[in-house]
Amino acid sequence: MRAGRVLVAVASAAVLTGCVTVNEQAGPGMMHGRGATVVRSTCAPPVDASGSTVVVMLGDGGMMRRMHGGTAMLRAVPATVPAGPVTLLAQNMGRRTHELVVLPLAPGESVGERAVGVDGTVDETGSLGEASAPCAEGAGDGLTPGAVGWVTLDLPAGRYELVCNLPRHYAAGMVDELVVTAR
Repeated sequence: MRAGRVLVAVASAAVLTGCVTVNEQAGPGMMHGRGATVVRSTCAPPVDASGSTVVVMLGDGGMMRRMHGGTAMLRAVPATVPAGPVTLLAQNMGRRTHELVVLPLAPGESVGERAVGVDGTVDETGSLGEASAPCAEGAGDGLTPGAVGWVTLDLPAGRYELVCNLPRHYAAGMVDELVVTAR
């Protein structure tokens, strides 16, 4: 478990600084299990010194069971930032394609409570943006395993639900809350 956390921290730091691609063999009990190849992205968003950066880790499968006790994960670090420009850097650490969609939360609403439609997704009406284009900002066809995408938003104080809205991912627990505080 400790080795996995160290690898996650190193990967996140590398992505934020514009790392080079690394293909490595994961040892037993690490990120993707025995002997699996772990791929890291080569791109990073433009850095805005006046804003905040939130790393959003997206994942599924065995790694998530070992690290978080579940089969799907969407985790924002840090979970609280000041109002203003916020870059959400989505990093797909799983085996399936994922995306990141930012939805505002109304007072009294909680994360994970949106109605899931027959297509396995939630209504994106009111979405503030998404990160689903590999090595680019904004919307695309999804982040494949190892890919990174980002979106920069000017967020006022409030609460936001971060979701993966690919079919059945929200219902599987790919949701987290981002709190934006007044400056």
